[in-house]
Amino acid sequence: MGIFSRLKWFFKNQWKQYLIGVIALIIVAIVNVIPPKIIGNVVDAVSKRNVTGNFLLVSMLIFLGTAIAQYLLRFLWRKMIFGSSFVLERDLRSRLYRQFMKMDATFYKKWRTGDLMAHATNDIDAVRDVAGPGILTLADSIITGTSTILAMGLFIGWKLTILAVLPLILLGIMANILGGKVHDAFSKSQAEFSSINNKTQESIVGIKVLKALGQEREDEADFNNYVDDNIKANRRSYRLDALFDPLTTLIMGISYVITIIFGGLSVLNKQITIGQLVSFITYMTQLTWPMYAVGSLFNVLERGSASYDRISDLLGEKSSLIRPKHAIETITDCNLDFNVHSFHYPDDDSATALHDVHFELREGQTLGIVGPTGGGKSTIISLLMRDFDHYDGSIKMGENDIRKYDIDNYLNTIGYVPQTNFLFSTDIRDNVRFANMEANQSQVEDASRVADLDADIEKMPNGYDTEVGELGVSLSGGQKQRLAIARAILSDPKLLILDDSLSAVDFKTERNIEQRIAHNRKNATTIIAASRLSSVEAADQILVMDHGTILEKGTHQELLAQKGWYYDTFHLQEKTAELEGRLNDEK
Repeated sequence: MGIFSRLKWFFKNQWKQYLIGVIALIIVAIVNVIPPKIIGNVVDAVSKRNVTGNFLLVSMLIFLGTAIAQYLLRFLWRKMIFGSSFVLERDLRSRLYRQFMKMDATFYKKWRTGDLMAHATNDIDAVRDVAGPGILTLADSIITGTSTILAMGLFIGWKLTILAVLPLILLGIMANILGGKVHDAFSKSQAEFSSINNKTQESIVGIKVLKALGQEREDEADFNNYVDDNIKANRRSYRLDALFDPLTTLIMGISYVITIIFGGLSVLNKQITIGQLVSFITYMTQLTWPMYAVGSLFNVLERGSASYDRISDLLGEKSSLIRPKHAIETITDCNLDFNVHSFHYPDDDSATALHDVHFELREGQTLGIVGPTGGGKSTIISLLMRDFDHYDGSIKMGENDIRKYDIDNYLNTIGYVPQTNFLFSTDIRDNVRFANMEANQSQVEDASRVADLDADIEKMPNGYDTEVGELGVSLSGGQKQRLAIARAILSDPKLLILDDSLSAVDFKTERNIEQRIAHNRKNATTIIAASRLSSVEAADQILVMDHGTILEKGTHQELLAQKGWYYDTFHLQEKTAELEGRLNDEK
């Protein structure tokens, strides 16, 4: 029953609806005791040969009236109780989604996509059942059971009633014994369901890799192992749950035996009439539902409790991002002062990702960041994007540390094109204007032209109405990158960050895009992280990152003059480009 106390915040908001629903259930229970009494009266009238037409007509009208009343009242409690349970579902889904939106990168390293999807679907459904079928079963079993027992005692006799319902105490004892075991079993079952979700999601996203490497059978066997584990967990939970129905049947059988023996003796001793015994047996039949409902209720409550624990764990996660109470709303300029003494990722305290990284970037300038793989290029961008807020040092935009700004307003000033581009399952137009759905066709075309994507779109059968498919499956790698660049350009950000976002295009296309971006953003700030040094030649300042620190710094010409890593890599890439050009000419 602890799940009800944990959901009291919801029941407090919806108490009127639940009160109306419970009152309707009470009236249904009261109306429900009338038909057995009428049946007993008819049986007695028949046995005494006192049946008349008026008596039968009145009895039939009472039956009809109770049926209509039950129909209307059941509609009412379903609307109030089940309708309110869907309000809980909506609220929990909204709270989880808001939680997902505000959490940081550390959270998404800890929780896999399949886990989050299982929490947002299966677990919420289980909690909703507590507020719907759970409340109904609890209230209806108590109300129906109580009203039926009272009717049995008042209309027939308390001695027989007590003897008949005495075995029902065993159900409460059984529920108490199995409670903890069922909760643990359902928790395990839900966790295994999350694992299947994870496996399915990873396999579908990586289907091309699986097929390319010929790993379909191995992956299918691995998936079957996850399914087997889930089946084992479900078998245990349902095995424990299944103990209730046979026990309930046994207890009800004992109650029926007691009723027949002692009820029959009471009729023979003329303590009750045959009609009263028939009514009593009919009441016992009505009591069957509340007894079986105990097992159903136990299932719903334990499953809901386990699921609510899992949801609460998610909602209890705290973002490490700094959100000051009096955050600065307005960002006056885009002058950057990056001054980080040291930074390490939260899940790796032993390795320092950045140390002694200091640079300034004036508004309207372009910064290039290059260096070997793992040198720290993406880490700088992660800190600028506020994926992580805990580091030794400061990063200022304008006169203020970026952690003092409202994070949403701060990120709205940035246009970010990551290494791996995410496209939505819609047409090209909506993918380009995702950050500004009010943008008109002319603005979409201008942004596509800057990204050198316009010619490709014109060749497509449906132009800007072309559906890109899930994750942009219908586009090439270069087209995906250029579409993401167009999206960022359309948002007209104060700071544009390109994180190795031209790696999938050829040299000529890269040059075209760089020139168009430079023309489009004459007075705007741009940061380009790249593997190809040709991408940053025109930058006002270039950083060479290696092992988390600045190895070299300067303009293109200054770095060439230093004859260090930049000099060697530039000439190596230049020779490689010349060789590729000759091979293409020969073809």
